[in-house]
Amino acid sequence: MSKITFFTDNSISLSDFGFVPSDSCEYAVFPGFCDVHVHFREPGFSYKETIATGSAAAAAGGYTTVCTMPNLNPVPDSVQNLERQLELIRAGASIQVIPYGAISRGENGEKLSDMEGMADAVCAFSDDGRGVQSEALMRDAMLKARSLGKIIAAHCEDNSRLFGGYIHDGAYAARHGHRGISSASEYKQIERDLRLAAETGCAYHVCHISTKESVELIRRAKAAGLDVSCETAPHYLVLCDDDLQEDGRFKMNPPLRSRDDRAALIEGIRDGTIDMIATDHAPHSREEKSHGLEKSLMGVVGLETAFPVLYTELVQKGVISLEKLVQLMSLAPRRRFGLAPNGFTVFELGKEHDIDPTRFKSMGRATPFDGRRVLARCVLTVSESKTVYNIPEDKKQ
Repeated sequence: MSKITFFTDNSISLSDFGFVPSDSCEYAVFPGFCDVHVHFREPGFSYKETIATGSAAAAAGGYTTVCTMPNLNPVPDSVQNLERQLELIRAGASIQVIPYGAISRGENGEKLSDMEGMADAVCAFSDDGRGVQSEALMRDAMLKARSLGKIIAAHCEDNSRLFGGYIHDGAYAARHGHRGISSASEYKQIERDLRLAAETGCAYHVCHISTKESVELIRRAKAAGLDVSCETAPHYLVLCDDDLQEDGRFKMNPPLRSRDDRAALIEGIRDGTIDMIATDHAPHSREEKSHGLEKSLMGVVGLETAFPVLYTELVQKGVISLEKLVQLMSLAPRRRFGLAPNGFTVFELGKEHDIDPTRFKSMGRATPFDGRRVLARCVLTVSESKTVYNIPEDKKQ
């Protein structure tokens, strides 16, 4: 007999969607996962990923809702430019895809975008990929976002503290002669933005935090009553700079930090300081990721590996409960960003397999988890009452 545990509406009839459980297998039915931080690269960079391939990858990872970042061409900084992206979403998305609007025109940090014009069609505003360097512009953005009832989701990076770095400024960088990115480049801008959020009353969200100082700053801000939330990504919870290899699949921004930083992030998800887990799914071409740590572009894919890796490394090892992981991957992001529940996903638990990027739905292949043995696999995803992923026959055994 198979075992099926529901973490969502247990009146769902799985057979209506063609699901036939295998004998002696354990399954879990979860509310569709929600990722508030992905890059689908379209319009402008469809050689890296498209709405169609990105949403297929999301469905294969159990996601039924994703929010796409605005570092595109054209940047969604006006109603006209946003409509280019929305047309592609309507034509190619197999799940719910909701865009961000840019904070600044062209993401150049100099002039506010048409936030008011875009507000009804976007999940929030962000210049992800670039930190907003101007304090005055960020203050204006927060005031405008507050008036519109929208969140500012900040990629926090102080360019004056980067010094040409491309991995964490830690032991690995020192041993191997790499230029390091300081932790201060992240947390000092968070410190600034928290001060502005307190001043403006803006709903503020910090993207992909990676340092222990960031965790503590956000913990204190929450204790002080600020309307602040944050996310981290699977790779920061499972890996650190001890795990680096001379390979572009280990290069992302922020970088993999120290063992102490990872410990602080884990404590942050356990005590509720960190509200949610997002993948920062950021595909590049094979060539762009083939130049080692120094010269490869920053970004790794993560939609198809997030739950299997986190279940294996956090739940199975007793770091957090399965219920907590569902909160972090589905319920909390929807609650914070005002996104309605959408569909469900079924995972087979305890099924050992190795992560194989050649079988990804995503066009991106660069993942630091290549070859890693995990203990869960997605077998079905349903979005808006439609089956958007069903495990292929050749993978069922």
